[in-house]
Amino acid sequence: MFNLLPKDTVFYDLFENMAQRVVNSAQYLHELARQFPKIEGHIQLIRKEEHEADDLAHAALDRLDRTFITPFDREDIHELVGNLDDIVDQIDALAKRVPLFHVTSIEPEFFKQTDVLLAATVAVAEAVKRLRKSRKLSDLSDKLIEIHRHESQGDDNHHAAMSKLFGGGVEPLDVVKWKELYDYIEEAIDDCEDVGNTLERIVLKNG
Repeated sequence: MFNLLPKDTVFYDLFENMAQRVVNSAQYLHELARQFPKIEGHIQLIRKEEHEADDLAHAALDRLDRTFITPFDREDIHELVGNLDDIVDQIDALAKRVPLFHVTSIEPEFFKQTDVLLAATVAVAEAVKRLRKSRKLSDLSDKLIEIHRHESQGDDNHHAAMSKLFGGGVEPLDVVKWKELYDYIEEAIDDCEDVGNTLERIVLKNG
């Protein structure tokens, strides 16, 4: 029965291309933090990735509207595309705020979060890639577990950063700035877990 279905690979191409935009954006943010204050080039690169991710998302949703038989449920395709796009949007929004907030140095906890985010996006991209060939949870489970582990580490880092910010000794304006920056990167990491949850639902429904 499975062999009677059309082997349309375009959706998988779109998913994987979006996942690569996710990884690229996280990589550029990682480099931005480490090459600070030389940030303008990285901000522009992230902006370019955001535009490309938007184009891919629009292409995927347009194809969804025009395709009769899809690889899996339409709502799950829509969800996966949205989850991937959300990660890039969060990274782009964060990067734009670094010059907007006149940040003068990068906090150590932020360095840690860029490490976590990059590792989470790499795991996301690998899990998305495996979706093309498998509907078995066992074939994706190690990457899904890895994404969850990174999300938990991101939570721990975020809590530590908030404790430091609100512990006294930090200028009130810097508290406002850094709270927002930390919230954006934590949200991007959480969005990686959303991708993992969507992929898990897809393979459980279609395995």
